[in-house]
Amino acid sequence: MNLIIPMAGMGKRLRPHTLTTPKPLIPIAGKPIVQRLVEDIAGVTPEPIENIGFVIGDFGSEVEEDLLRIAAEAGAKGHIFYQEEALGTAHAVFCAEPLLNGKVTVAFADTLFRANFTLNTEDDGIIWVKQVDDPSAFGVVNLDRDGVITQFVEKPKTPVSDLAIIGIYYFKNGDELHHELKGIIENKIMAGGEYQLTTALENLKQKGTRFTSGKVDEWLDCGNKNITVDSNSRYLGFLGDNLIDESAEIQNTTIHPPVYIGAGSKVSNSEIGPGVSIGKNSIIEDAVISKSLIQTQANLKAVKLANSMIGNFVSMSSASGEFSLGDYCEMKGQE
Repeated sequence: MNLIIPMAGMGKRLRPHTLTTPKPLIPIAGKPIVQRLVEDIAGVTPEPIENIGFVIGDFGSEVEEDLLRIAAEAGAKGHIFYQEEALGTAHAVFCAEPLLNGKVTVAFADTLFRANFTLNTEDDGIIWVKQVDDPSAFGVVNLDRDGVITQFVEKPKTPVSDLAIIGIYYFKNGDELHHELKGIIENKIMAGGEYQLTTALENLKQKGTRFTSGKVDEWLDCGNKNITVDSNSRYLGFLGDNLIDESAEIQNTTIHPPVYIGAGSKVSNSEIGPGVSIGKNSIIEDAVISKSLIQTQANLKAVKLANSMIGNFVSMSSASGEFSLGDYCEMKGQE
């Protein structure tokens, strides 16, 4: 099994956090989004993942090393591919051309999920979907009575289905997918000014590929600050209550689970949770924090935070409210 993870987007909606960290490496419950995604895919795949291809922009050598480490920890060989220009989902997948053979799963890196099933690798293809209230912002599918996909529609202006494609796909025959993607790009077949993966899916369906739907129980987006903070809180709930590293020092503090506290962090005279992640080596004093995502080596004193996202190396004191602070920010309110 090969796994391809397109993740070259700039994450503009999640700024300022993505100015210094690519969005797929933003932590959710203490681990990068892309690592959570790899672990979730491995959890529903009965066959070992042999190769993982990360399709990235110019993220730098340190990020590339992190990605290769994530692949190795999953028991796979990591590969780095580059998408130098944002030309659409089909183009992003095609950038990992050497892995488009055999059984292939494609998973876009801003998607997390929970699902109670095992992927059937003998199906021709599986498209994972979730029922949504407003399907106009997504690619959607129509199904027949047997759950077979009869139609793919990219961002319908008029409602045709409420089953949104969440960005995870399985193909039994990666060579056939390769052929379709190559033809789309060589013949400049675009929709909305981009090469769309749904075009390849429709072509494969017309040629006899039988796509079924894989419905997930939970779909967690990480598009902007509010959604990411909410996804972090929900993911903590999936993991349970025992999420505090044994090296963390907790003194005179009330914890309302679920809460993640990373290695080396010190929390004192505070009330933390529910739905809070605190990255490693952070210092939290005299604080009340609920439903927030705090990254590594933050120093927070006398703060009251809710629905907040705090970056790495942030120093903050005497503040109350809802915040989105990027890495290395300093904020000091009135004593």
